[in-house]
This record gives sequence, structure tokens and C-alpha cells, in this order.
Amino acid sequence: MRDETHDNSDKTIKYDVPLEEEENCADILKKVTHALQEKGYNPINQLVGYFMSGDPTYITSHMDARSLIRKKERDELLEEILEKYLQDLNR
Repeated sequence: MRDETHDNSDKTIKYDVPLEEEENCADILKKVTHALQEKGYNPINQLVGYFMSGDPTYITSHMDARSLIRKKERDELLEEILEKYLQDLNR
């Protein structure tokens, strides 16, 4: 005999996957810079290499920096850098 109180075959259960909170470009650049410095690299040289070539191997995998920097497009990161630089010039 079937227990009708537990028959949920015609009901749909909704499940929402929690979204990761998106990190902003400034936070990503700070974390990547810190990781590069910890590994003994010059962050400016490494970031220039990455921006010019698009090759993520310029960024260390230490502290998950390589996958972190790839969460944003290079043009978004460059825009953040230029925006901060130009703001500082106008102070």
C-alpha cells in the first residue's frame, strides 16, 4: 500500500545554487600583486607580461593568483589601473 502523505512525485523542488560574490578588479589586483611579491617576482614586470601577451603563466599560481586574475577580462583590469592612476594625477 502506498502512503499518499509522502507522495511528492508531481511537485518540483526548487534549488538555488549560491552565487560566489564577485570580487572587484582592485581586490584581485591587490591579491595577485601580494602573491607575486611573496614568490619573489616583480609584480609590475609580471603584470605587464600578462597584459601584453594574455599568457596567464606570467602570474604565479601561488595563493590561487592565476585563477583569480582570469576571473576578469584584461581590459577590465587595465581600466581599473588607469582609472586609479589618473585619479591620483588629478589630486
